[in-house]
Parts: sequence; C-alpha cells; structure tokens
Amino acid sequence: MPDDTVEILLVEDNDNDVELALHALRKCGLANRIHVSRDGEEALDFIFCRGLYSARSFNRFVRLIVLDLTLPKVGAMEVLRQLKSDPRTRAIPVIVLTGSNEAIDMTAGYELGINGYIQKPMDFAKFSETVNEMGMCWVLLNQRPAHLAPLTTD
Repeated sequence: MPDDTVEILLVEDNDNDVELALHALRKCGLANRIHVSRDGEEALDFIFCRGLYSARSFNRFVRLIVLDLTLPKVGAMEVLRQLKSDPRTRAIPVIVLTGSNEAIDMTAGYELGINGYIQKPMDFAKFSETVNEMGMCWVLLNQRPAHLAPLTTD
C-alpha cells in the first residue's frame, strides 16, 4: 500500500495563490504530498476525516497547515478554534499566509495557537521565495513529537 501521508494542507480559495504556492513547493520538492482545500469546511472535513474524506486515516497526520484568513463557508478563525481545541490536532503547526497586515488578525491568530503569521508578498519572486522557505523550515527542518510523525508503510 502506498504512503498517502499529506505533509502540507494548503487552505486557500484564490486560484492564483494556490498555483503560486504549488509552484514554489515544487521547486523545493514538497509539492508531491500536498492537499489543497478551497474553503474552511473542506479543510475541517479533511483534517477530521469526515464527509468526502471519511475514508482517510486519522493516523496520517498533516505536518503543516498553511491557512489563508479569508475563506468561504467556514472562516479561518473557526478552523483554528476547532483544530486547536482537539487534542488529536492541537500540535499540528499552522502558518497563516494572508494578504492582511492587520494587527487584530495577527493577534487573534496567535491567541488561537498559530505558529506563524506571514503576509503574502505581492511580488511573484518574493512570494515564491517565502513559500519555499516556509515549506523547507516547517516540513524538512522542524522536529515533531513522535506521535505526530508521519506513518509510512516502508
């Protein structure tokens, strides 16, 4: 059985930003294990293995969630509330990648348990570099507790 571990969950509703992020992650070799959710409801269903994702194993933890603040259906702050209130998902790192530079958004995110807040650069090259560095740091360099290590079938 192949290893279907998703290392990055990108929660983003803007098609251009999704494509830019995927391009940057491909450059550093991280795009093969990424799942894109286009709204907060889909992200929660994916994380908690319900709805369309009910066949997904909850034992396969996401290594990083990259979350935009402006999402349809279920807002990012509610996604964070649910994620960080559940002991099974509380320790998953969440980085907010957003166009907002509002202090209130940043403060609310950190109060709910985000691990980082990055304002999306408007320049393509800078955006690509930022996503690349974020992926390298949080997926390849960041150390995780053993109970959150991805399971493999090797």
